Amino acid sequence: MTEPPALHRLHFGYEDAERDIASGLLRESFISTPAYEAVMSGRKMLVIGRKGVGKSAICLRLAAEHAGGTIFITPDDALGSEIRRFELQGLTGDTAKALVWRYIFAVHAARHLVLNAQRARRSLRKPKSIRVLRRFLKANGELPNQDAAGKLAHAVSGLQKTSLSLEAFGIKTGLELGRVPSEGAQASRQLEVVERGVADAFAELDQAGRTASVLLLADQLEQVWSSEPDAHSMIIGLLLAAKHVTAYYGGAMRCLVFLRSDIYDSLSFPDGDKFRGDELRLGWSDDALMELALARARTSAGAGLTSEQLWTELFPARVGEQATTEFVLSRALPRPRDLIQYLNLARDIAVHGGQSRMREQDVLLATRQFSEWKLKDLTQEYLVAYPYLERLFPLFQNMGYVVMRDVLATRLDRTAGTLHAQFPAYQHSFTLPGIVDTLYSVGFLGVRRGNDVVYAGGADLPVQPYEAEFHIHPCFRESLGATNAVDIHAYTPLVLTAIHGQVAGGNVRTSTPRAATRDRGYRLLKALDRSCHTILNQIGRAVDLPMDTRNEIATQVSRIMRNTREASDAQRDGRRIDVDDHVLAAATYLEALAAQLLASGLTGIDDVSARIAGEARHLIASVGGSSGSSGDSRS
Repeated sequence: MTEPPALHRLHFGYEDAERDIASGLLRESFISTPAYEAVMSGRKMLVIGRKGVGKSAICLRLAAEHAGGTIFITPDDALGSEIRRFELQGLTGDTAKALVWRYIFAVHAARHLVLNAQRARRSLRKPKSIRVLRRFLKANGELPNQDAAGKLAHAVSGLQKTSLSLEAFGIKTGLELGRVPSEGAQASRQLEVVERGVADAFAELDQAGRTASVLLLADQLEQVWSSEPDAHSMIIGLLLAAKHVTAYYGGAMRCLVFLRSDIYDSLSFPDGDKFRGDELRLGWSDDALMELALARARTSAGAGLTSEQLWTELFPARVGEQATTEFVLSRALPRPRDLIQYLNLARDIAVHGGQSRMREQDVLLATRQFSEWKLKDLTQEYLVAYPYLERLFPLFQNMGYVVMRDVLATRLDRTAGTLHAQFPAYQHSFTLPGIVDTLYSVGFLGVRRGNDVVYAGGADLPVQPYEAEFHIHPCFRESLGATNAVDIHAYTPLVLTAIHGQVAGGNVRTSTPRAATRDRGYRLLKALDRSCHTILNQIGRAVDLPMDTRNEIATQVSRIMRNTREASDAQRDGRRIDVDDHVLAAATYLEALAAQLLASGLTGIDDVSARIAGEARHLIASVGGSSGSSGDSRS
């Protein structure tokens, strides 16, 4: 049977780590980065990153490679609801929720130890501490072989009511714990007994040469998070409990927390500075993303696939004026999920079109659809934190992707009333600085700093009050119709149409001698060409103007020059054209262009706009002179 073409076999994997690990792809193509090594070694316990940046991939890879036991902590709605509501008299919300997380960890560890003991050979006598843990779990309805649904939620309630059964540890609740001043202190004493029991079990196993280490992996916390204060306390409590676990159990059990960056950055608590050394923020360089793409491509298309073959044979070498890799990387947010989706989409379009290798138009079509996906995904990703985000996108639709602060302020003023009416609880966010900060933090807008445009995600500063020039991320430009730097209407050539129409229709002027008409036309076209050169020189000197904007203006002016040369060639060949109409059309376009540029408010645009407007006025005056005017007189 003939093997299908390499492009048909090509697949970059799935968007979620769960399916990748089930298919074996995560094992075969996982990139062991310094970030992964830091987590694996225990140097970091808090993994922070945007959705799709690879947190769950690291989590699942750790679970596959950890020599001891691994326990996933992925709270469902029932447990999340119980933790958010958990309160104890005498304790702050953060401290109370830290206690309940510590209890959850202890119960998970106890279950794990008891279950492993049950699976051990019958000849091995179960340590006394394991038998104690089993009695405790049974008394509180937490045995691992019982139905787990809703149990932890019930246990949370038991801890809150300080009604845990501790007789397995030789303690009769309420008598041997002694008098305590508050509900919070009572719960703390009960928890200390449970944790001591778990720690004793670890120690006894270690003494018996049956070392058991447990790795707790807390992931997918965004499923139970909201912007409410009790949800913030729930996450803060988790962080406090995770740090406690690692220290308390002496390495026998440690906890890793995988948290979305927007959730972590929204937290504020007194002990926040103690987590700086534990933080690991995931980020991807272009080189690392390309390495990931090649590794994944090799698992499907063949281990011998080279980077050059992937990017010049299966993919087109270039898209427009950019190398394909540069084009793709610039239009995807720097995270694996985006790159996987983008490349798979381009491949699918080519294969469904019956191609054996990808074409430039396949990548361009994928770019448009991918951009629409990402704009929708951005709304969903930040729906909890910024429910109004989707309502901000029309401020940028069908306009230039370079936006100045004062122009954005004007646009915002027009829609502020609607935003306030639809989202009254977020009125404090609908100031210009607030909107800019929001759009920058989610990666929608970048800010110009020097000759670079900086997007959120690195170690860069947030937007500063004096920064005034913003750029829509290339990922979102296609879906918004913002593909040009400034909202500039393209120049439409008219000369050839005019030539053909006049020749076909016999539209030949006879009121002016032929030689005089030819000389006047020559001078007018020459004046138009000089004006274009003058404008280009002005653009070249406008160093404060964004490069993208300069290029876009130069592109339109160059079209006028190219069209003017065609008109000059036609006149030299003896074809009669309406030079006046051509020059007036070009001058009118330049006049409108000057007004558009001035309205954009871009830094450094005033001199350019004034020069273009001046040249347009001169050209209009030249055409409006008497027949035979040289068109060279300037006011």
